[in-house]
Amino acid sequence: MGKEKKIKTKGAKASTIKKVLRYVGRYKWLVALSTLLALGVVGLTLLIPVLVGDAIDGIVGKGDVNFALIKKIIIIVATAVAGVSILQWCMNVINNKVTYSVTKDIRARAIRKITKLPLSYIDSHAHGETVNKVISDVEQFADGLLLGFTQLFTGVVTIVATFAFMISINWIIGLAVALLTPLSLFIAKFIAKNSYKMFHLQSESRANQTAFVEEMISNEKVVKAFSHEDEALDDFKRTNDILYKHSLKAVFFSSLTNPTTRFVNSVIYAIVALVGAFACISADGAIVALTVGQLVTLLAYTNQYTKPFNEISEVVTEFQNALACASRVFELIEEESEDDGTKEIEAVEGNVELKDIDFSYVKSKPLIENLNVSVKAGQRVAIVGPTGCGKTTLINLLMRFYDVNGGSVEVDGNNVKDLKRHSLRKKNGMVLQETWLKHGTVKENISMGKPGATDEEIIEAAKAAHSHGFIMQMPDGYDTVIGEDGLTLSQGQKQLLCITRVMLALPPMLILDEATSSIDTRTEMLIQSAFQKLTQNKTSFIVAHRLSTIKSADKILVMKNGTIVEQGTHDSLIAEGGFYAALYNSQFAKV
Repeated sequence: MGKEKKIKTKGAKASTIKKVLRYVGRYKWLVALSTLLALGVVGLTLLIPVLVGDAIDGIVGKGDVNFALIKKIIIIVATAVAGVSILQWCMNVINNKVTYSVTKDIRARAIRKITKLPLSYIDSHAHGETVNKVISDVEQFADGLLLGFTQLFTGVVTIVATFAFMISINWIIGLAVALLTPLSLFIAKFIAKNSYKMFHLQSESRANQTAFVEEMISNEKVVKAFSHEDEALDDFKRTNDILYKHSLKAVFFSSLTNPTTRFVNSVIYAIVALVGAFACISADGAIVALTVGQLVTLLAYTNQYTKPFNEISEVVTEFQNALACASRVFELIEEESEDDGTKEIEAVEGNVELKDIDFSYVKSKPLIENLNVSVKAGQRVAIVGPTGCGKTTLINLLMRFYDVNGGSVEVDGNNVKDLKRHSLRKKNGMVLQETWLKHGTVKENISMGKPGATDEEIIEAAKAAHSHGFIMQMPDGYDTVIGEDGLTLSQGQKQLLCITRVMLALPPMLILDEATSSIDTRTEMLIQSAFQKLTQNKTSFIVAHRLSTIKSADKILVMKNGTIVEQGTHDSLIAEGGFYAALYNSQFAKV
């Protein structure tokens, strides 16, 4: 079992790397240019120790000091250092561009995916977790990718070039260094295996904590109202402790890399220094004979040769975190999108048929079974029933927020599964009990119903929805900026703006799901009057708990346990004395 898990983890990691490379491949010319600059940086960096060695040989072992040679070398070294700085800066600029272009592409792809995900995914996943994947996980991935570009290329090139230089000076010492140094890579590989798992758990824990904090902030009033602060703190402590443990383990494993590889490299450096020192005082005919300048050059090269192994091992460890985060983002990107139809629906009469509908949010718990409804164009249909009977679910099926498990929903004879979702939804105006407003001006929020609407049209719609009065009392009227979800407005005002949005759009079909639940009685009466005009000759579905508001509906569907138990007009249902009559009379009895 453990072996299968290791194989699975290894396969997932390889798959993630391939996906990352596909994104990086879009910028292959920039990557190629960065590689060329890395070659230039390494070439000039490796030239400096040779020049320094020559300068030392110009002093040691000579009868006099060759000042002309030393002066020439100093000028060349200064030029090389300046060249390294310029090339390094250019390379960093390119690496930054590639890294943040890749992360921009991934974020854009993730957001596009979210717009195409079925609502069942959004409803079944914590919003904070999804936000964490798009923001925090991509940010962590960017850090690891940038480190890789910055150090990996130059590190690999440095190792190859330095080895060649060392072999040219003394092949025995060069070969010894080349054979001993990879020990640090084996150590890094061992650590990386453990750190990837820990970083993945850390990323998941961070997402859970983000989801919890987001939930707490959005429901702070509920927490305070029920004095739930202590329990909330206990819940946070549990998630915080889990994140702490996983973070500690991840950092522990990753922090082992640097000291262990540095220890190996220090041992190698000591060996080269010791062997080189004896070589400098050995006979001229010795196999490992060296000048002092050559020894200094070799020692410098040993440092330069081993340093990339430290950096690469650090990159490998950090890259485990990056890959763990990337895998979570790719999980989101690769979620199955909601399927869409191919037909556009132009003019809509408004005939709606629900035939033999079966639906459930959870397969093991049927909600709607064998439901049949026929609605003619222009009819006002009210849907009533106790909480949880399936009223809002019926609306979700009409709008294709969810698809039926069995049967069909048809509009003017077209199965909605054959229609493009945006085409179907453009023909429906919808006002929900839960309002949604974006950060922007009042005008921008209203015009979402009809992009490009004139100011006159917006004002006319606001007057029809009875929102014009409170809008004009705001600091800048229609140009007043409201916060996210209309934080500065009352619930009733937010609902009026959503109604105004529909009034502006004037769609051929309407869906009103408790559209006036947060509005005072007097304003509700005015809105109902406006709705009467708005829904005239338009097919409309109205979900309402206050049954007095739907007495004029052409047809009332009475639902119970996912089934339509009664249907008819208000008067006919009252006359029957059934379930609807009991609901209606109970409301007035309470009053």
